[in-house]
Amino acid sequence: MKRIILFTGLIALVCLTSCTAKKEEKEEAEKFTVTNPVKIDTSFTKQYVSQIKSVRNIELRAQEKGFLQNIYVDEGQFVKKGQLLFKIMPNMYEAELLKAQAEQKSVEIELQNSKLLADKNIVSKNELSVAQAKLQSAKAEVALAKLHLSFTEIRAPFDGTIDRIPLKLGSLIDEGELLTSLSDNSQMFAYFNVSEPEYLQYQTDVKDRADNKVSLVLANGETFKEKGNVEVIESEFNNETGNIAFRARFPNSGKLLRNGETGQVQMIVPLKNAIVIPQKATYEIQDKKYVFVVDKNNKVTSREITITGEVPDLYVVKTGLTETDKILLEGVQKVKENDKIKYDFQSPQTVINHLRVKAE
Repeated sequence: MKRIILFTGLIALVCLTSCTAKKEEKEEAEKFTVTNPVKIDTSFTKQYVSQIKSVRNIELRAQEKGFLQNIYVDEGQFVKKGQLLFKIMPNMYEAELLKAQAEQKSVEIELQNSKLLADKNIVSKNELSVAQAKLQSAKAEVALAKLHLSFTEIRAPFDGTIDRIPLKLGSLIDEGELLTSLSDNSQMFAYFNVSEPEYLQYQTDVKDRADNKVSLVLANGETFKEKGNVEVIESEFNNETGNIAFRARFPNSGKLLRNGETGQVQMIVPLKNAIVIPQKATYEIQDKKYVFVVDKNNKVTSREITITGEVPDLYVVKTGLTETDKILLEGVQKVKENDKIKYDFQSPQTVINHLRVKAE
């Protein structure tokens, strides 16, 4: 009997000790870290969807009607300025040139005869002037025939890369028909749209901006090795979107960029008196970001915030918080709405100094 009582006492003691330990552990686990947002001058990298265009991209079209006699290049080939690309059957235009040259020769002989007769006062000087006018007209016809004949040879107006060639050898070509496109990809333009507030900030914060260098993130997520320069801002805002177009020029020595590509321009945007918070103090629901705000009674309530940008480990808050709010820093996944918590307060500067990685 004594053994039973002793054994029961031991069990009760173990249970009491275990419960006490768990209670102490729970109490310790329920103590959280709280901090404030902080207002600082900073800058962040803003990404803008961009369209990439060649510095020169033109359509090459036939200026005369005829059969496509020769194609001297292939699609995707790099060509030099003046290089022969296409030839339209020139027979008719060669014949027109021969006819115009024969007419010019005839008029030259007629002019010589008129000069001889005018020198002997057999014909008037007016007739000599008429003969001279005929010669000028004949020369003009020769020049026009040469021009038409030159149109049968399509040459590259600048160094560039040939695009698709839709027509095949022997095709009947109409005047103005598309033969191919030619792109000068030595340098590239990246066009991107900037909102009105960001435009005003860009224009007024020249001192803080330092320079107009931008980066380009390609479709595969990699950053283009060359830096670009913002060199043109369009003159008008789009009334529908409230944006204005910027243009940045990028060197393209490796010919990696091609006309029509897409990417994202990264531009450093300076901010004055920005409200920033640690990224690990936030959580996300359906693409919206929230923080837990601690009130004067130590209760936590969720609050939606909007983010205007981010820097390493920090979010720049656009709306939803002030620098006097207390926000939950650690344990955002452990508390529920209206939970009453115990916490230790850390100054925002101390928190920022110790940030290394984003919270999971």
